[in-house]
Amino acid sequence: MALAKSVYNLLFKRTSTFAVTIMVGAVFFERMFDQGGDAIFEQLNRGKLWKHIKHNYENKDEE
Repeated sequence: MALAKSVYNLLFKRTSTFAVTIMVGAVFFERMFDQGGDAIFEQLNRGKLWKHIKHNYENKDEE
């Protein structure tokens, strides 16, 4: 209960800190959700994406 009271007093008691907490939480959630979605997409499409197969099509004579 002491942890909940401390969090309440620190983050949610004042409207301004509550709003900032919500904004920071939304940005953090968006970043994690986006990176998680990208990781799942790459896992499902392993070997099919350009970055995985471009070495098959690059011209070795240009070096």
